[in-house]
Amino acid sequence: MNTMNTHTNAMSASAASQTIAPVPMPWTQILYWSIRRELWENRSIYIAPLAIAALTVFGTLISAFHLPARMRTASSLDPMNAQELIAQPYNFIALLLMGTSFIVAIFYCLDALHGERRDRGILFWKSLPVSDLMTVLSKASIPVLAIPLLTFVVTLATQWIVLLLSSAVLGASGASVAPLWRLPWLHMSWMLLYHLVALHGIYFAPIYGWLLLVSAWARRATFLWASLPLLALAVVEKIAFNTSHFGHMLGAWLGGGADAVPFPAKRGMSMDVMSHPAPVNFLLTPGLWIGLAIFAAFMVAAVRLRRSQGPI
Repeated sequence: MNTMNTHTNAMSASAASQTIAPVPMPWTQILYWSIRRELWENRSIYIAPLAIAALTVFGTLISAFHLPARMRTASSLDPMNAQELIAQPYNFIALLLMGTSFIVAIFYCLDALHGERRDRGILFWKSLPVSDLMTVLSKASIPVLAIPLLTFVVTLATQWIVLLLSSAVLGASGASVAPLWRLPWLHMSWMLLYHLVALHGIYFAPIYGWLLLVSAWARRATFLWASLPLLALAVVEKIAFNTSHFGHMLGAWLGGGADAVPFPAKRGMSMDVMSHPAPVNFLLTPGLWIGLAIFAAFMVAAVRLRRSQGPI
């Protein structure tokens, strides 16, 4: 009798344990692991900047023979021009890595939702308890947030490696290393971070949203489907109205936006753009909020497409 009761109690406990609902995972944790998955599966996000950084350091070693002569030239200039001449290699490193990260972000967006349909991985990921909204948001956060922050870290590390190598070369040649270390490194680092997050991340969000939308819809040739409609709009406007407002608007957006203080289109991507930060003005820019509204609309459309689309 006792044996039967024990067996019955064990079965009851087993049945009760099977009916206990699993504890839902917080959405922040789901988003975190989804972003980690994107970074793990798309290693070009950090391999490309690291490769460019390595080439930059190698080029610095080659050009180190001309460094003492450049420092002597800088010493004969006024302080402002001398500082600009000394900072040129470090500004070039920042521009090169920013351009690399922008190209990486474009191709990542074009393949983010298209790739999982092409290799039928969408069937596996849809079987997991991760919503289409969470998946699209995790993919959108890569170009908007993860790539700018990663670029900042890689750029800063590369600049300091080049600084230490340059200091060693100048020290070995008997020249003073003080001009290198007198550069406004803290200000330059802050402006680099601000430029990457504000422009490459937030302000370019509509561009990334459009590319993600095309990636969720197109069956092949995502780059053509992303660029041809924009080109067609510009051509139709030119033929019909003999104007180029759409082309100028798109060019201004890619250049930072005519009203996107402190990123005026006429000054483009030069490092001079970062000399006068105006975060409040940037946040009050109408074009920024219009762009974010467009980005949100693209995200809603991409979520709906991913929900209805299957493997290619």
